[in-house]
Amino acid sequence: MSEPKPPMRSYTPAAGYHWLTPLYDFGVAVTTRERIWRERLVDHMAPAEGDIILDIGSGTGNLSLAIARHSSGVRYLGIDPDEAATRIARTKTARIIPVPEFCVGFFSASAVACWPAPTKVAICLVLHQVGLEEKARLLREARQALAPGGKLFVADYGEQRSRLMRTLFRLTIQQLDGVHDTQPNADGLLPVLMREAGFRDVREVETFRTPTGAIAIIEAGKPTA
Repeated sequence: MSEPKPPMRSYTPAAGYHWLTPLYDFGVAVTTRERIWRERLVDHMAPAEGDIILDIGSGTGNLSLAIARHSSGVRYLGIDPDEAATRIARTKTARIIPVPEFCVGFFSASAVACWPAPTKVAICLVLHQVGLEEKARLLREARQALAPGGKLFVADYGEQRSRLMRTLFRLTIQQLDGVHDTQPNADGLLPVLMREAGFRDVREVETFRTPTGAIAIIEAGKPTA
């Protein structure tokens, strides 16, 4: 089966700048407590044999590794516009069975139409890097791609509820990625956007305090009909 090849356009690289991509894994691990929240994300996703999981913004493949540690028999599909990050992902995950499938490109439902409809979709640390209209588009397209009755899991900077988290977020993430794109996350708009995209039963299942602000795991479902 050929890989999807969506049209290319500009994007924010994994670490903010292309030259920082090789340092992305180290930086995320140190600044976001990644191992903790990513393992908990997989726990909430509860991947099981026969699941098809689509990872939007798959980066360097860390979610694929976490899923493989949790369970076997899962078909993992990852899409990301960053070619360098995708090369790293393919190298890191080459020994996983079944082998994870990655493609380079921008996500849309039509871009992944040659893949089977996923039972679960994950979007990790992507939505804070894009503008409000793109956040809404990605969520609408994720709902369209998802199989009826499937689940969406977002792990990203959510509402910054305490003064400390707001300050850390402002001094780190907003310095790197700008205020315009990141402020809707800090204001708690992700669950609102998920509902507006047509998802049901939207709920924040867990939040993690990190040196760069609070990261939330938000779960939602697509109706069966």
